[in-house]
Amino acid sequence: MDPQPEHRHDPRAPSVPAALRGDLAPALRAARLRGAQAGGTEIFWLGQAGFAIFAAGRFGLIDPYLSDSLAEKYSGTARPHERMMPVPVAVRDLPEPDFILLTHRHGDHMDPGTLPYIAQAFPAARFIFPEAERAEAALRSRLDPEDPRLTGTDAGARIALAPGLSLRVFAAAHETPETDLTGRHRFLGYGLATPDLRLWHSGDCVPFEGLVSDVTDFAPDIALLPVNGRDPELTASGIAGNFSLEEAAGITCAVGAGTLLAHHYGMFAFNSCAPERIDAMAAQRADLAILRAMTGVVYCVG
Repeated sequence: MDPQPEHRHDPRAPSVPAALRGDLAPALRAARLRGAQAGGTEIFWLGQAGFAIFAAGRFGLIDPYLSDSLAEKYSGTARPHERMMPVPVAVRDLPEPDFILLTHRHGDHMDPGTLPYIAQAFPAARFIFPEAERAEAALRSRLDPEDPRLTGTDAGARIALAPGLSLRVFAAAHETPETDLTGRHRFLGYGLATPDLRLWHSGDCVPFEGLVSDVTDFAPDIALLPVNGRDPELTASGIAGNFSLEEAAGITCAVGAGTLLAHHYGMFAFNSCAPERIDAMAAQRADLAILRAMTGVVYCVG
C-alpha cells in the first residue's frame, strides 16, 4: 500500500486507509458482519467509480464494474478499454447487497457484465438508477422493466433505504446536463446519510450551475469524486470527461466537505489521472484531506 499523508483529526473523516489482510472478498464479508453488530461506516473502492459501502448495518454497491465487458465491446478499436487493474472481487464472492446505486448508463457504471449476475445471485437486491434509463437498466440487469427490484429515480428525490440510512438524489452533468423528453435526468449523483455521516458520490460529473448549492444543502462530510478530467479529443470522439483533480478539490471545499476521496483513475490508460498527481496534491493541501482511492485498503469512519 502506498503511504498517504495524515491530516488533522476529524471524526467524520476516514481514518488513514488500513491495509486489508488477504483478498477483498473475506474483507467484505467481515465488514458485513461488523456492520450488522455495530455502527460506523466502511468504504471499499472497486475501481473506476465503483464502491462497496457498509453503513447503518446495510451493504450497498455504487457503479460496480466487475467484469471486462468493455474490453470485449471495444476490442480492435482505437481505444480498446483494456483494464489496467484486475477485477477486485467476483460477484459470486460478494456479501448480499441490500441496494445497488447506478449513476448512468455508460458500461463502466451500468455494467452488463456485472448486473445480471448480481440480480441472479441476490434476488432481494434493489437496483436504483435514473428513471430516464429504465429500459437500459432492465436490459443490462436482465430484469423485467416492471420488476419491483428496479427503482427508478430522478434529481431531488429522497429515498429511505433502511432505518437510519437515507438516499438523496442529485443531478449530474457528464460534461453537460442531459434529460429525456420528460425532463428526467440521465446522469445522477447520490448522497448517503446516516445519523453520523453524509457521503456524496457525484457520479460522472463536471462543474455546472446549481451543483454547489444543491450539494451544500445536503452538507456532505466526504465527497467521492472522479478526477480523470476532460480532453477535447476524447470529447470529440464521444468519451465525456469529469472533474479535473483541481476542480474536484475545489468542489469538495465549496460544498463544505472535509475529505475528498478521489477516484475514476487507473482503469483505462487513455482516460485516467496519474496517481502521483493525486498524492502530490494530497501532500500540498493542509486545508483538505485528499485520499486516493485504492483497492487494497478499507476506509473506516466512526
